[in-house]
This record gives sequence, structure tokens and C-alpha cells, in this order.
Amino acid sequence: MTRVAISVVVLAAAALFLAAGGSARSTQETKLFGTVGPDFSISLVNSQGGDVTKLDPGTYVIQVKDLSDFHNFHLFGPGVNETTGIAAMGDVTWTVTFTDGTYRFVCDAHPTSMIGRFTVGTPPATSPPPATSTPKKLVLTSGPGYTITLKTQAGKAVKSLKLGTYTVIVRDRSTFHDAHIVAPGFDRSTTVAFVGTKTWKLKLAKTGTLRFLCDPHARQGMRGSARIVR
Repeated sequence: MTRVAISVVVLAAAALFLAAGGSARSTQETKLFGTVGPDFSISLVNSQGGDVTKLDPGTYVIQVKDLSDFHNFHLFGPGVNETTGIAAMGDVTWTVTFTDGTYRFVCDAHPTSMIGRFTVGTPPATSPPPATSTPKKLVLTSGPGYTITLKTQAGKAVKSLKLGTYTVIVRDRSTFHDAHIVAPGFDRSTTVAFVGTKTWKLKLAKTGTLRFLCDPHARQGMRGSARIVR
């Protein structure tokens, strides 16, 4: 064999060796380890034993140990949906490709307590859901005696209110009282002759004082107030 031929063989062998070494190194770097059970625990860690919280996109080898016959290990997210059986125990190996997004691993039998998550790359931006707020409820009661009260729906006297929108259930129980609320930007009352229930929408946009009273008998003590705070 000539020197040139020997050199070619040596170089080819070296290239194969380096390629094999690089492949082994890559596989080791992308290996993850999942465990579920035997108690109420579930985890996914890297080769150094650290919890997986963020990964680069790519292909990973995941070795899962299912140590319980009443738990399972379910991994899911964009393009991935792998699971062990709840009644099954043992080891399983998955090869998965993660892309940008959020992934979760969970025990399907106990999804509220046995759950984890991690992100891959840069998850797509998502718009937050529109804020919805249910108006808080207050109860304003005037009469039948010489009393007027403003309470929460649970029956607690109102001393302060935060800025926001409220639903006020007005209960006027007497033909010689009225129910009146005065606040920054709000002024509303029932009539003296009215007896019954009304519902008002109260929007508090400024700090200050909210007053509630019976107009004919405010001097007799049928009045009260609450602070409006941020």
C-alpha cells in the first residue's frame, strides 16, 4: 500500500472517530431524565440533575422512569405528545423535537398537584385575554326605622371603597324615607314615597368621600360615609 493510500485511510478513520465522538457528545448534551412516583412527585432534569426550565429548540432524548402504577408521565406541547400508562411501570425512552413554545409534563391522574412546565426558545407572543371584572356588590338599606346602612353583600359595614365599578342594591323600606348616594361624579336617590328595591351601577373614578343618607332625616342620624381610596 502506498503512503498516499495509507494517509487516506488514516484520515478517513480519524474523521469517522471524530464524527462518532461528536455524535456521542451531542447525544449526551441533549439527554433529559423524567421521573414520576413512587410518591406524589414528578420531575424532568438535565444530565447535571438540574430542573429543566428552559431549553434551546432541537432534538432531545428523554429517559423516563415510571415508578408507580397509579401515576403516569405525560409530556406535551407544540409537536410533542408522549405518555406512559397510568397502570404501567418501568423505563421508556422517547426522542422528541422541541420547537419554540411552552411544554408541560403532568400526571394525568393528579394534574393539579403533579405538574411542571418549561419553555423552549422564544415562545410566540400571545395577547393577554381582555380584562373582565365582575362589579362588586353593595347593599344600601334605608328604613323601616330611622336607620340607613351601606354594607357588603356579606353584611359587613362599608368604611372604605377602592376605585372601580360597583353594583348597589338599594332597599328602600319606608314611605317617609329615601335612599341617597353622593360621590364624586355620582348623585342618585330614590323618592321619599318609593318603597321597594332598585339596582344602581356605581362607578368610582376619583378618590374622596362617598356619602349615603336619607334626605328628610339626615339630621336625625340617617347618614353615613365611606372613604374612596386607590
